Amino acid sequence: MFALQKVVVYVLLLFTAIAAKGQYYLRGEITDEKEQPLQNVKIYLHSNHLVYYSGTSGGFGIETRQLYDSLTISLEGYETKVFPVKSDIYQHLKLKVLPDVSNRNRPKLISITKDLKQHDRFRWFLNDESYFQVVENEYADAGKFPNTGFSLNVNKASYSNIRRFLNTKSTVPPDAIRTEELLNYFNLHYQPPAGNDVFRIESQLTNCPWNPNEQLLFVNVNARQLALDQIPPGNFVFLIDVSGSMDMPNRLPLLKAAFQLLVKHLREQDTVSIVMYGGTVGIWLPPTSGKEKEKISTSIEELTASGDTPGESAIMTAYTLAEKTFIKGGNNRVILATDGDFNVGNISEKALEDLIVKKKQTGVYLTCLGVGMGNYKDSKLETLAKKGNGNFAYLDDIHEAEKVLVKELTQTFYAVADDVFLNIEFNPAMVKEYRLIGFDNKKDAIADSTGILEGGEVGSGSSVLGIFQIRPTEENVFSDGALLDTRLAGVSMRYRGCGDTLRQKINYTCPRNFAHFKDIDAELRLAAALAMFGLKLRQSKYAGNITWDDIELITAAAVKADNYLQNQFLQLIDKARKIYPSKKRKK
Repeated sequence: MFALQKVVVYVLLLFTAIAAKGQYYLRGEITDEKEQPLQNVKIYLHSNHLVYYSGTSGGFGIETRQLYDSLTISLEGYETKVFPVKSDIYQHLKLKVLPDVSNRNRPKLISITKDLKQHDRFRWFLNDESYFQVVENEYADAGKFPNTGFSLNVNKASYSNIRRFLNTKSTVPPDAIRTEELLNYFNLHYQPPAGNDVFRIESQLTNCPWNPNEQLLFVNVNARQLALDQIPPGNFVFLIDVSGSMDMPNRLPLLKAAFQLLVKHLREQDTVSIVMYGGTVGIWLPPTSGKEKEKISTSIEELTASGDTPGESAIMTAYTLAEKTFIKGGNNRVILATDGDFNVGNISEKALEDLIVKKKQTGVYLTCLGVGMGNYKDSKLETLAKKGNGNFAYLDDIHEAEKVLVKELTQTFYAVADDVFLNIEFNPAMVKEYRLIGFDNKKDAIADSTGILEGGEVGSGSSVLGIFQIRPTEENVFSDGALLDTRLAGVSMRYRGCGDTLRQKINYTCPRNFAHFKDIDAELRLAAALAMFGLKLRQSKYAGNITWDDIELITAAAVKADNYLQNQFLQLIDKARKIYPSKKRKK
């Protein structure tokens, strides 16, 4: 009997011990150094080797059997830290921003040649429109500065915005001309990557058509094309500006027609929500399946314009809604459609940048669609798109809306890689000096000596072209056949897969594969014409003796007869010729 009592007591003590071990609930919050809550922070509990994440307010609650335990917490952009914790005490944990991330509020570079100084120029004003003041890339000595890099942002807004100016018989503000976006617009020389490769890199060397003493090096980066039946489900939040400034035919009515085109191509597995802002901010359409096309279309059609523009509050609402309907492994994206004229709340580029950098941590992408004229804020939308891991387009008419939202659906909304940037190291034996055409930096970014290069998002099936003007060495020009394979430059491209923290790297060698300009691929010749067009429009000091006839002649020989957009470019050249005098008039 006594033995039985001992067994009962032992069992009771055992259950008590087990219960005691499982009674703790470790609670706390994680913030940055400014006491701002951090969400989606990775929390590793050492006692059970499990991973947890902080909530939207930075808070967490974890069951543990240990009174004394320890946590390792980490978040992209912040220092990883280990904290000893006592489970019955509420934890206030702080993460410190990494040194390179603390510079995010500084203007970022699009391209960089280390230690190379660049010059300024005057600011351009146009009504109430705003553009970042940019400084053209200059020639760099390949012996002293062999390395240069640039970000692969696949934005296309500049071309359609230039078209808008020329169609209204207006000159184009120089800072609105971003040559890399003229090339991106046509997705030229696309060559699909082999097998399961994410990217394919090619290069071509030729003579420069506007300077017989120089060469052009084309560096072409092609992204994998996702099949329409294989793209992940979409969680789209349409963030539509319905403020008073949008009450014009080329603004809200154009956007409504554009979104109606997109709705037709939604699938059952896609989810759409609509947040509108104009006077107030509201959820106009709660999360709705893509199969309910009539319901979504009706909601879009009922939008009307009035009130002021509380942009900051609207962006926060859209992101919060996107987070609530977040699809793991899906395409979670806010699509902001506006003229960019925010006039309520934090409206500066810097304040908006701070907001978007925080929201980017949620895994939600941002695409910006700009419209309008007169008060169009190109600089604000460019900032939002770059900081939101997204892209940026300008819709000047319904044809452009169809191109961006239907024909190039996967390029616009489905990324294959994030934080993509390319570095190229020139061989001084082959190259005396070089200059990157386009990818020009903002003036205030040039003034920042920290030299931070910010990568971009690349969409499915995108072709990105970089063009370098090269002043060749004698060995390059006069080499015989035995030296044709001499290395011209080495390319190193880095990127991250979408939703992945691991950085990937691709190396490529640019051979001296020289071919005469007339013999290279037609789309590369068209790319050269587009670069000449950009130089001529902005009246660049590097344009030399380029004439409109030169551009027209190269374009006419390169365009495809059945390609509407390429042939439309020929018409734009003729319009520009009539607007811009061929020579500067003497005073």
